[in-house]
Amino acid sequence: MTAPDATSPASPDTAPTSWRDSLAVYLQPRVLIVLFLGFSSGLPLALSGSTLLVWMRESGVDLKTIGLFALVGTPYTLKFLWAPLVDAMHVPLFTRAFGRRRGWLLFSQLLLIAAILLLALTDPARSPFYVALGALLVATASSTQDIVVDAFRVESLPECEQAAGMASYVAAYRIGMLVSTAGALFIVSGFESTGVTRTSAWMWGYVVMAAMVLIGTITALVATEPEQSLRAEAATQTQTALARVLHAAIGAFSEFLTRKDALAALAFVVLFKFTDAFSGTMTAPFVIDLGFSRNDYAAIVKGVGLAATLIGGFAGGFVARRYSLATSLWIGGVVQALANLSFSWLAFVGTSQWALAFAITCENFTSAIGTVIFVAYLSALCQNPLHTATQYALLTALAAVGRTYLSSGAGFVADTTGWPLFFVICMLVAIPSLVLLAWLQKRGHFDALGPVRV
Repeated sequence: MTAPDATSPASPDTAPTSWRDSLAVYLQPRVLIVLFLGFSSGLPLALSGSTLLVWMRESGVDLKTIGLFALVGTPYTLKFLWAPLVDAMHVPLFTRAFGRRRGWLLFSQLLLIAAILLLALTDPARSPFYVALGALLVATASSTQDIVVDAFRVESLPECEQAAGMASYVAAYRIGMLVSTAGALFIVSGFESTGVTRTSAWMWGYVVMAAMVLIGTITALVATEPEQSLRAEAATQTQTALARVLHAAIGAFSEFLTRKDALAALAFVVLFKFTDAFSGTMTAPFVIDLGFSRNDYAAIVKGVGLAATLIGGFAGGFVARRYSLATSLWIGGVVQALANLSFSWLAFVGTSQWALAFAITCENFTSAIGTVIFVAYLSALCQNPLHTATQYALLTALAAVGRTYLSSGAGFVADTTGWPLFFVICMLVAIPSLVLLAWLQKRGHFDALGPVRV
C-alpha cells in the first residue's frame, strides 16, 4: 500500500463546536480501534521495502539486484484484483467466529506474522531468491490487511468521527512505518552490540517486528463487527459469492472508464508520484554508500523524515484549501520534483549529518505536500458511492505502479550514471506527469470534478 497522508473534513453539521469536543472525539473507542489498526497497517510496508534494502546492501547485494527488489511490491499494485474477493468471500472458521470484517482482519494478520517470520529466516547474501519470495509473501499479506482495514474503518465510524478516525489512522500508520524502519534498525544494532552476528541480528530484528503485528491482532479481537457490515451481510445472503464479486468489480471499472479522458487521468495517476518513487528506491543504498551508519539512517532518514512528513502534510492541506485542485497539483508536482536536487548536492558534500538532515527534510516535506494533494485528487475521482472502495483500491494500485514497476530499473540507472546525475534524472522523470497535468487542465478535467477539500 501507498502511505495515506490526507483526511476528509467533518461535515459542518457534525463538526465539533469546541476544542474540548475536538480532542474528545479522538478518545472514542471506535477511533482508538482505528488508530491501532493504522499502526498494524503501517508496520509491514518497510519490512519488504526500505528496511529490507538496508539489510541487503549491508549483506553485499549489488545495486542492480536491489533495484529489482522494487518488484516485490507487486501485491500493493494488484490488490484491487482481490479486493472484491475480500468483500464477498468468507474465511472458513474465522468469519463464523468473528464476523465478516474481523474474520478477514485476524486471518490476514496471522498470515502476515507467518510471512515476516519466513523472511527473517532468509539470508540476502546467500539466497536472494528466497528473500524475494519472503518479501513477496509479506507484501501480499500486508496489502490484504490494508483492504480489510480500509473497509473496517469506513464502516465502523459514524460520519462525525470519520475525520478523526482517518487522522488517527494516518498518524498511527506513520508511527508503524517508523517502528519498522528506524526502530527495526536500532533493534538490529542492539542485538549486534550483544555479540550476535550480523545475520542473526537481522533475523531477530524481524522476529521482533513479527511480534509487533500482534498489536493489530489484539485490536481486532477487542473490536466489534461494524453494523454496516452486518447489514450488508444480511442483505446479500441470497446472492452467491460470485455474483457479489462480479457486481462490485465490473460496476466499478465500467463506470470509471466511461468518463471523459479516463485513460489520460489514469496515466496521470500512475506518473504523478513517479519522481518520488524513482529516487525513493535508491535512498537507502545511497545513504549507506556515502558512508553513513545504520543508526544515522534510522535517526535522520526515518526520524527527521517523519517530522518533515507530518509538517509537510499540514502544508499540503493548506495549499489544497487555498488554491484550486489543478493549481495545487502544479505546486505539489513541481516542489516534489525539485527536492531531488538536494540529494545531488548531498552526493557532493559527502558524509555530513547536517547535510543529510537538510536533504531528507526537503524530500519528505515536499513529498508530503504532493501526496496530500494527490490523495485529494484520487478521492475526487471516486464519486459513485456504490463503487468507492473498489475504485479507490484500483487508483491506489495504479499509483503504486511507478514505485513497483517503473522504479525497478533505478538501480541500473544509478550504477551507470553515479549518484549526482541519478537524482537529476529523478527530477526530470516528473516532466511527463506535468505535461499530462497541463493537458487535463486544458480539457476541463479538474473543473468537472468540482470543489475538492482535504
